[in-house]
Amino acid sequence: MQSGKLRHRVIPQKFVTGQDPETGGTVKNWVNLVQTTPDNGIWAEISPLSAREFIAAQSTQNEITTRITIRRRDDITPQCRILFRGKIYNIEGVLPDPDSGLEYLTLPCSEGVNDG
Repeated sequence: MQSGKLRHRVIPQKFVTGQDPETGGTVKNWVNLVQTTPDNGIWAEISPLSAREFIAAQSTQNEITTRITIRRRDDITPQCRILFRGKIYNIEGVLPDPDSGLEYLTLPCSEGVNDG
């Protein structure tokens, strides 16, 4: 993988369930998998692939298909999502690189359909 292609900073998040200390109720929240500072995140390549309009639940919605490539991490799963420039990308799958499976991950993502 050429590191020069990894020119975008993204923040991976995972969905966690916890308990509210005041009410004892269940709290669902997205948490960052990396420490966030203004210049933090992980390096990624973001490539928009296609866009389409479709009818779902009797309303028109947009779905944008994007490919995000990052260095290999063990904590990225299809249940995670990616934040980039204020947009949420839902990970549809996690594909290891075809050569060794140890260098990078390709994440097919959708945006605009749901935010988790």
